[in-house]
Amino acid sequence: MTAVTRFAPSPTGLLHLGHAYAALFAAEAGDRFLLRIEDIDRTRCRPAFEAAIAEDLAWLGLDWETPVRRQSDHFADYRAALRRLEGMGVTYPCFCTRKDIAASIDAPHGPDGPVYPGTCRRLDAALRAERIARGDTYAVRLDMAKAIGRAGPLTMVEGGKRIPADPAIFGDVVLARKDTPASYHLAVTTDDALQGITLVTRGEDLLPASFVHRLLQTLLGLPEPAYRHHRILTDAHGKRLAKRDNAEPLRAMRERGVLPDDLRRRLGFDG
Repeated sequence: MTAVTRFAPSPTGLLHLGHAYAALFAAEAGDRFLLRIEDIDRTRCRPAFEAAIAEDLAWLGLDWETPVRRQSDHFADYRAALRRLEGMGVTYPCFCTRKDIAASIDAPHGPDGPVYPGTCRRLDAALRAERIARGDTYAVRLDMAKAIGRAGPLTMVEGGKRIPADPAIFGDVVLARKDTPASYHLAVTTDDALQGITLVTRGEDLLPASFVHRLLQTLLGLPEPAYRHHRILTDAHGKRLAKRDNAEPLRAMRERGVLPDDLRRRLGFDG
């Protein structure tokens, strides 16, 4: 079976060493390698960063199939998936703000922080309709209990082994907001299916997120890819490399004379 992999960065800054590792890992794991630009957050993404992504990947010696899929070109795909979930009765509008949720002292914590306590899940239909009619801003959440009840027990293939998948640890995740037509969970699940991705490779910190994706795949009748979650690169202090922490960009490494073959070997890949 042909393994189709992808590297899916967000153009919100320059790529660093962690991105290089993720891209090389995906390319080596697949027979076909695709690039996806996850630019659904239009307030933070920049064309200049997208151009830099292509430049850095080419410098690393990677090539990818075209055309490149950009999330901002496919909002209709996410809306269609959301409508299907709404039609199943496994979603509800949520009028709570992030501040409201943070202030809920009873909210347990999951992989993404405080788990939503389900406040708006308990609103009656008439009140929901009234608030929507008067223009109150709301997000669309997945009713996790209903969704799991409909899907049944879930498993996933991780590193060649089938393991249990427990999306309940996230609570009622957001599927869409007013300012973004799809959450990360809904967008990547839809994208991977439409791109024919058969092997999802990404950092081990995202393993729990794959539980939610397996749930959405099951509900939407989408193909099930296999998964391989790789190690996360850290700095000298053991802290994960991140754009927000000013991890050294690949561009800066290139400008100070680092050679791509040397970098590949440093990361554990053949030069």
